[in-house]
Amino acid sequence: MLSEEEKQEIEAQSQHYPTTRALCIEALKIVQEHRGWVSDEGIADVAEALQMAAAELEGVATFYNMIFRKPVGRHVILLCDSVSCWIMGYDRLREHLQARLGIGLGETTADGCFTLLPNVCLGACDHAPAMMIDSTHYQDLDPDRLDEILAKYRMEEIREEKKEKREPADGNTADP
Repeated sequence: MLSEEEKQEIEAQSQHYPTTRALCIEALKIVQEHRGWVSDEGIADVAEALQMAAAELEGVATFYNMIFRKPVGRHVILLCDSVSCWIMGYDRLREHLQARLGIGLGETTADGCFTLLPNVCLGACDHAPAMMIDSTHYQDLDPDRLDEILAKYRMEEIREEKKEKREPADGNTADP
């Protein structure tokens, strides 16, 4: 069942679409934003809300590669595997990412931080090789730059964990 917040967001977006069918990708993205991915239950919920057949919506969800039909990590890495990126070093970057993260394409790190997925094109052919993490694009990549980027995300994860535990960012846990 859609949460009230999901329903309200879908309703707000419906103003921008001529029919509920046209709204289906946006509705799936809203559910994914709230749940992290779109389960079979999520498909059924959206289909019911938009008065569509679940099978029809499933076809849309599986066609559109930015709708995740399995659980993903907190950060999704889309590694561009277009011709331009292949020419400019895709293989080397893929191997480097897989070694650093300890996962293959389509897998999620054991700590749930990263999911690594190939992507047909990120539209950055003039700055290949490229990748996207969540909604941030990275271009002109090499292994050293990948390490810097991953370290930044790891530091953000550590900061978030400390924030959740209400620990100071410097690691000092003494009470004030």
